[in-house]
Amino acid sequence: MGVLSSALDVPTARDRMGRLRALTRAAGVSAVVVSPGSDLRYLIGIGGASFERLTALVVPADPAVPPHFVVPKLELAGLGQVPFDDLGIDVRPWVDGQNAHVLALAGLERGPIAFSDTTTALHLFQLRDAGATDQRPAWPIVRELRMRKTPEELAELRAAGAAIDRVHARMAEWLRPGRTEREIGADIAASIVEEGHAAAEFVIVGSGPNGSSPHHGVSDRVVEPGDVVVVDIGGPLPSGYCSDSTRTYAAGQASLPDVPSAYAALRASQEAAVAAVRPGVTCQEVDRAARLVLVEAGLGDHFIHRTGHGIGLDVHEEPYIVEGNDLRLEPGMTFSVEPCIVFPGRWGARIEDIVVVTEDGVESFNQRPRDLTVL
Repeated sequence: MGVLSSALDVPTARDRMGRLRALTRAAGVSAVVVSPGSDLRYLIGIGGASFERLTALVVPADPAVPPHFVVPKLELAGLGQVPFDDLGIDVRPWVDGQNAHVLALAGLERGPIAFSDTTTALHLFQLRDAGATDQRPAWPIVRELRMRKTPEELAELRAAGAAIDRVHARMAEWLRPGRTEREIGADIAASIVEEGHAAAEFVIVGSGPNGSSPHHGVSDRVVEPGDVVVVDIGGPLPSGYCSDSTRTYAAGQASLPDVPSAYAALRASQEAAVAAVRPGVTCQEVDRAARLVLVEAGLGDHFIHRTGHGIGLDVHEEPYIVEGNDLRLEPGMTFSVEPCIVFPGRWGARIEDIVVVTEDGVESFNQRPRDLTVL
């Protein structure tokens, strides 16, 4: 459990709660139940994870019925700084032996209830047995709040982008032949915290053939002279807002003959996708802009994932930049633009920036060079 983040004050939280209630009514559900996770942190600033003891914020659609927070009594001491009264939230503590699921549903109108993504099956089944038999997903409701970032949220994401850029700027300190991916990754993880993050959420150092696995992680493989190395890193600031940036390096001059031309096509693909971002364009059109360049270069089959994902309190959230998503971009939407090329068993490369849709175009939160950087 945690307390209100620096990017969330009481007026903002009350505004978010009011908009959630309006969206809940419009969706035709009687209430939204939000379990610990990023949705709960977004709404009232409380972090943590869902365990076997039920903790949940219950937000009724009826504006005459106040929201309530169901929480094990043993957790209350850790929530002493959360201004529940100022937020208009009733607290319903419970102790082991009580039925917390019945307590959560008490006082709600009959009807469908929407549950946040982080509500586990353990609790969904018990809530069903307690009376919530018509269960719906809450993400179509909550995403309408979270997809469009406020100026305060954008400031946090800019700071996160600048912080991860500072880590990439130091890559020559660690990435060199003779060191293992694991050793390099440990240094990178430490620097992510040194440069202002609360933690290193992920560190990918994919050298040589490992670069063809987009979610590789690190291994005991020793970086060899001429290796192409994919470095994908990120994490949350103390506020919870995340960074995510990928650059591709060469440990000395790349030894494979197809690297220069293929990487040039990747660079052009990423530039084309960023240039396509503006209000009114669909998510799939941005994906197509990136993919077309690689198809025309004969590399279409080597681009094996979507072009991007939204980012905020989660590293991966709405909107997703992928074929089939006809959602139209609006100012304040933030997401990655990260085409890749992979050659299984040989090498791979990716360039990733976080961008925001502006009133008339796009702004990138990452400014490090996008060329293949030779170290």
